[in-house]
Amino acid sequence: MTSASSPPPSVRRSEARLRIADQPRQGRTARRIDGAWWPRSYDLAAELPGLLGGLPGSWGLISSVLVNGDTWPDCPERMVVAGQEVHVGRTDSPTAPHTVCLLTPGRGRWDLLVVPPATEEAEAVRLMERAVTQGV
Repeated sequence: MTSASSPPPSVRRSEARLRIADQPRQGRTARRIDGAWWPRSYDLAAELPGLLGGLPGSWGLISSVLVNGDTWPDCPERMVVAGQEVHVGRTDSPTAPHTVCLLTPGRGRWDLLVVPPATEEAEAVRLMERAVTQGV
């Protein structure tokens, strides 16, 4: 199990490259994407603390994260982030290579578009904005 009790200094909450949609999911007309995340690398152990630290408090404590195994090749099965154990699942689904699914028992599921780390800043900003305004 990997331990990450707090985000490294270079990935503080205020510096997380994260955009969350203003409108939450509603009934059967749920948005497909709840936000966008632009990590600095594909090192999940290094990136996950910053992501979880930047999420809205109303989402609760994330207990599980589902990532694409091809996109995130070296991810641990469990991590401790800010004192909370987080299970990391991997999928090989070709339909969602650039998404991450966050789960909180009894509260919900949130899907984030993952903008590839090497994306140029202008393109990353455009993709993140589109994800939070159009849910795609």
